[in-house]
Amino acid sequence: MPDGSQIGRSTSNTLLTLPNVITFARLCAVPLSVWLVMEHRFAQAFFLFLAAGLSVAVDGWLARRNGGGNAVGALLDPVADKTLLVTMYVTLAAVNVLPDWLAILVVFRDAVIVGGVVVLSLLGHSVLIRPLYISKLNTALQIVLVAASLLLSGFALSAPAAMLGLVWLVAATTLGSGAAYVWVTVRRR
Repeated sequence: MPDGSQIGRSTSNTLLTLPNVITFARLCAVPLSVWLVMEHRFAQAFFLFLAAGLSVAVDGWLARRNGGGNAVGALLDPVADKTLLVTMYVTLAAVNVLPDWLAILVVFRDAVIVGGVVVLSLLGHSVLIRPLYISKLNTALQIVLVAASLLLSGFALSAPAAMLGLVWLVAATTLGSGAAYVWVTVRRR
C-alpha cells in the first residue's frame, strides 16, 4: 500500500494518485446525485453535477501534468463519467424531468457498445475503441442537457423550446454515435 507521499505521483503501478482519488470521489458522488434528484433537490444536484464536471477537468489536468496518468485512472475515469451520465438520465426520467424514451436510448447505446466489446473479446477479436467526433459531440450534448435540466428544475426556470431542441439533438447524436461505432467495428472485421 502506497504511503501518502505517493498521492499525486503517476506511475503505472501506483493505485493511489491524486487524479485517481478525484475520479473515485466522482464515482462515489453518483449515489448522492441519484438521491438528490429522487428527493427533488435539483439545485443541490446541479451543484454536485457541476463539481463532478470540474473534477473531470482537474483530474485530467493533473494526470497530464504528472506524465499522462496510469492504467488504473485510464480504466476508472471513463467508468466514473459514464456511470454518472447514465444514472442521471435514468433518474431524471424516473422523476419526469427528461423523457423516458431518451433515457432508454442513452442506456441502449451504451449497452450495445459495451456488449459488442465483450462479445468480440470473448470471440478472440482484438477490440480497439477510439472516440469518434460524433461520440464526443454526443457526450458534450448529454452533459449540457443534464446540467440544463437540473438548473431549470432546481431554480424553477423554464425554457421549453431550448430544452426540446436539446432533447432532440441528444437523441440524434446518440443514434448517430451508436450507429457510427457499429459501422466502424463491422468495417474493420
